[in-house]
Amino acid sequence: MTDLPATTADPAPGALYWDPYDVAIDADPYPVYRRLREEAPLYYNERHDFFAISRADDVDTVVTDPAAYISGRGAFLDFVRAGIEFPPGMFIFQDPPVHTRQRDVLAGVFTPRRVAELAPQIRAYCARSLDPLIGSGRIDFVTDLADQMPMRVIGMLLGIPESDQELVRDTTTGSMHTDAGKPMEVASNEAQGAAHESLYADYITWREKNPSDDLMTQLLNSEVEDESGDRRRLTHEEILTFVGLLAGAGNETSGRLLGWMGKVLGDHPVDRRELVENRALIPAAIEEILRFEPPGHSFARVLSRDVEWYGTTVPKESVVVFLPASANRDERRFPHGDVFDIHRPRTRHFTFGYGIHYCLGAALARLEGQIALDEVLTRFPEWHVDEENARMLSSSVVRGWETLPASIP
Repeated sequence: MTDLPATTADPAPGALYWDPYDVAIDADPYPVYRRLREEAPLYYNERHDFFAISRADDVDTVVTDPAAYISGRGAFLDFVRAGIEFPPGMFIFQDPPVHTRQRDVLAGVFTPRRVAELAPQIRAYCARSLDPLIGSGRIDFVTDLADQMPMRVIGMLLGIPESDQELVRDTTTGSMHTDAGKPMEVASNEAQGAAHESLYADYITWREKNPSDDLMTQLLNSEVEDESGDRRRLTHEEILTFVGLLAGAGNETSGRLLGWMGKVLGDHPVDRRELVENRALIPAAIEEILRFEPPGHSFARVLSRDVEWYGTTVPKESVVVFLPASANRDERRFPHGDVFDIHRPRTRHFTFGYGIHYCLGAALARLEGQIALDEVLTRFPEWHVDEENARMLSSSVVRGWETLPASIP
């Protein structure tokens, strides 16, 4: 067995150290990721007792072997350490066959065809957010756009009244934010259930009596296969969990993407001007932003058996954290991975995961990003990010901007 690069409570100056709760690292984690890939492709953090995997081929191994690397204890380090039981319907934190049965409930909702039908509404929501800013000289890519358009889209899909959408957004996404340098405070199953009941029960009850062509009605009419193989309707608790999960994911992932869109293209004005002249490049640009600055940087799995990495046996019950943001820049898979290139040949990145836990909302997030970029470029072909007043959010689960102001000539 080889010796692992291990960390102590006080790593020596210059020593290789990665910690998902370290604010200084999070400000620019990519130099550390590069060192992990080259110096310690299997890395052990003694302080928090987890192993980390950072190379593209190795992340592939983790995400395509759900039998060995299980999600049922939580897909984030904070949740694994909390050791809580997850409510029925929280399929992202479950393993087959329960995961498969519950994911299938939503599998037909976010197909490319059904998502494409949302384009006119998405474009209208973008216009609603951006038109009031014309002539103002200023835009905040987070508060003016990223906090607005995705909220309207997921609210429309779920049938949540516009008057309540901001409350839903702030409640669901606020739970992912943490105090600087601290793990997330994970609520118990009972507390999560009570929060969902308080937030969504009235909508569900109203929709039961007033069915419509929205996702809430679809959930009310959906069936799931139970452990005995029988079909049954979703329980009230399962519907609450599904709605809470969709509201949180629908706001957070797309919102972080739009924030990074403003920052990355603000930093690369030549690429931005090329996009202004050639809108056909927008899908490739969004894909490159997703690769270059993904919202999620670390995900966790628990080992169901011993596995071997680089001559080291990692024992059963160990926590393995894999780093899609590092894998997305691994030059073994992505030549010149630290370079933003809207002409990069299409290669599958890790931002939306892979395998059985591939993000169901990927097609929707891509469409929202493409339409938002097109609408922004139409109104504001030039912008300059106000670096002094931009502020990153504090979170151990997502990486993005809390506010990103820019001047618009």
